[in-house]
Amino acid sequence: MGMHVGNTSSSGEPEVMMEINTTPLIDVMLVLLVMLIITIPIQLHSVNLEMPVGAPPTTLIKPEKIQIDIDEQSVVYWQGLPVSAQELDEKMKAVAPQQPQPEVHIRPNKASQYAVFANVLSSSKRLGLNKIAVIGAEQFVQ
Repeated sequence: MGMHVGNTSSSGEPEVMMEINTTPLIDVMLVLLVMLIITIPIQLHSVNLEMPVGAPPTTLIKPEKIQIDIDEQSVVYWQGLPVSAQELDEKMKAVAPQQPQPEVHIRPNKASQYAVFANVLSSSKRLGLNKIAVIGAEQFVQ
């Protein structure tokens, strides 16, 4: 282990320091950082939206409501009149292209066969009726 005792040069002049003093640089950088933090505005965590003003336009044309009932003997009724499966398909084909499309309300009885209900539901989807509601589903809750 060695120790630097003094000047090794014979001329008596001090050696040139080859390292830079970084302390003033660090001080200047810290002052700049503090100034930057102070001058940056506080960021808000909200999004400004421009929402439309006024009431939305109301549609004057209300869709027709078609009531399909299934009774306890699994007979299908179209607007209160009994129909066969073929007549049901024909009536659905006739109302499917209407604009606005009619709302189909299916009201099955708890004692009716599920196959009849499933057939009515699949026929309505197959023929292009998209607005379908099952009415009276609370009777199936135990």
